[in-house]
Amino acid sequence: MSLIVQKFGGSSVATIERIKEVAKRIVKTKDRWQKVVVVVSAMGKTTNELIELA
Repeated sequence: MSLIVQKFGGSSVATIERIKEVAKRIVKTKDRWQKVVVVVSAMGKTTNELIELA
């Protein structure tokens, strides 16, 4: 049984329209494969803000 890993970030999640397209791709992948892992980059300056809070 294969494991599919999909990573999305940057311009692929920059707008709501692109996020919806990513969601469609994830659903299509899930329909074809049993095991799917999705990794999504933090939006904007979220990573920097989390580092500052640490």
